[in-house]
Amino acid sequence: MDIITACTMDCPDACSLIFSQKPDGTFGIQGNPDHPFTRGIICGKIKKHFLRLASPDRITHPMIRKNSRWIKISWDNALDICAEKLNHYRKHPESILHIHGEGAKGILKQTGKLFFGLMGVSRLRGSLCDAAGIVAYLKDFGSRENHDPHDILNSRKIVIWGKDLSRSSIHMADLVQQARKNGARVLSISPEGTQNAAFSNDRIRIRPGTDRFFAAAAIHRFLEKGQPDQHIISSTINWDTFEKLISKQSINELLKACDIDQDNLNLLFSYYFGRETCATIIGAGLQRYDYGGENVRFINALALTSGNIGISGGGSYFHLHSLKNLNTQWTDVSKQFPRRSFRAPMIGKEIASADPPVRMIWVNGSNVVNQSPDIYGTIKAFENVEFKVVADAFMTDTAKLADLFLPSTLMFEQEDIVGSYLHDYVHYVPPVIEPPDAAKDDFWIFTQVGKRLIPPVDLPDLRSCLQNGLNTVLLDISLDALQKQKFVRAVRNPIPYAGLKSDHADQKFRLPVSLHPEPEAPEEYPLRLLSLIRQNAIHSQILPENQKSPPIAWISPETTKHIGINPEKAVYLVSPKGTMEVCLKEKEGLYPNTVLYRRGDWLSCGGGVNRIIEAAITDMGSGAAIYRQYVRLENR
Repeated sequence: MDIITACTMDCPDACSLIFSQKPDGTFGIQGNPDHPFTRGIICGKIKKHFLRLASPDRITHPMIRKNSRWIKISWDNALDICAEKLNHYRKHPESILHIHGEGAKGILKQTGKLFFGLMGVSRLRGSLCDAAGIVAYLKDFGSRENHDPHDILNSRKIVIWGKDLSRSSIHMADLVQQARKNGARVLSISPEGTQNAAFSNDRIRIRPGTDRFFAAAAIHRFLEKGQPDQHIISSTINWDTFEKLISKQSINELLKACDIDQDNLNLLFSYYFGRETCATIIGAGLQRYDYGGENVRFINALALTSGNIGISGGGSYFHLHSLKNLNTQWTDVSKQFPRRSFRAPMIGKEIASADPPVRMIWVNGSNVVNQSPDIYGTIKAFENVEFKVVADAFMTDTAKLADLFLPSTLMFEQEDIVGSYLHDYVHYVPPVIEPPDAAKDDFWIFTQVGKRLIPPVDLPDLRSCLQNGLNTVLLDISLDALQKQKFVRAVRNPIPYAGLKSDHADQKFRLPVSLHPEPEAPEEYPLRLLSLIRQNAIHSQILPENQKSPPIAWISPETTKHIGINPEKAVYLVSPKGTMEVCLKEKEGLYPNTVLYRRGDWLSCGGGVNRIIEAAITDMGSGAAIYRQYVRLENR
């Protein structure tokens, strides 16, 4: 029996899938070849998910901690405890903190926000992922809209800033390859140097965190050759200020800041300025620095001044909201119930200093302790909170701190409607596998707990929630029709900002007004630490048996020559926040004085690089400035 479903992982592509159950009882999964966008192409992460479903480490029954031991309890008992604690603490709702993560996407995943919003409890703001870039787009364009992804096939040139197509968005990678076959040229810019080698005609290695200076240098070169067309200048509200900002620094100063030579500047200039269209793809990594938002804004300014905004074949692509084509207004009750908020990247410090204090935490869809900077500070803050509930399927670094563990269902075991932060298709996701033992989905948990509260917190029924998600002018389909049809395309403008009209009220674009220097490495910590994404796992969704101890860290051969480290002995990464052992390897092309680490592994398995990363905020959006961290390497 074949069933059409979709991937709900935290990935842009939201692949349409065909699930099959074989006569011997085993399961199979393949891409849906009839889907207009994903076209049967899927990544290995989906197939690896079956290992998570059947893992012997998976927890499938509620548990409570008693004297440092976990005791199995019934769901009735677990729900009664949840209700008892929430009834007690909701007398002062700000004392309860709800932490919602994006471990899985979908409309029903948003009902936790509604549940806790109706109680007015504390919540997080900002993001560990893409907040600085999002706010940068809002400042520049008044919205964050991408071209229809297929429009990149109309591009004659493509510049990829800091996005690793081998590890994220397999379908954007495929589109870039198609564009190359059609004659487009592709330039990749990153600290890794060899990143995107399979997808690029040209590559430029850049000093981490300094993309804004490279973009500014290209704009400076353009100004020397004559200002952009008047219609571009008149589409902005602050051209004179921006022009003065660019002109007051020399090109040599700008190139020195990002460690780029004139030849590579000429190469970048040739991509953006000319008669051929150029599309810009911006990865999340370059906005995870002190001035990450500024990095994005100057790249957007380069796309605008070169005439590549609002035209087919141009555009600037960044993360969209995975629910952008769905209705989520019904889950937002913040105007009725004002709530205290904590900055996500500073979660440990904010809990520790909260006044009035946080007395209860509820975590679902997130391994927040592992994923947040300053793991040990976050652990200490959690330990000082009176009662913690974690809904998960594994004993993660976060779950280990819980007082009550609620076993959650996983992808393929739960119903939902999911969108994408790449394309415009919305999918119905039926449950295709029976969950094991007593595992339950978040919606069921919140519904059952809500009935036990005094007064109760009643959520809409499941069908109403799903239908509410479809109630938007972007979609013209009922829930019954979507369940039958399986997916639908939202109605959106494929070319945003056409006619050089932004989505600001005055339809004018904004250009950056400051260019901050990149902080230098401290003398005692000379190496920049980049904790980048993995290829075979989403965030910390890694089975314990797939985690190596000590974990691997990479440096360039150039760095090896001058740091005096013997890789045959025990090697440690050291920062002001702490120390961790690593297995040191060399990586050709990596920017000198940089350490590359693939994040997501657990502290309990010897990983957890965030233990040595200081909690810090980006210049805009309350994002996590994770890549600002400097370290050193030691033998011991």
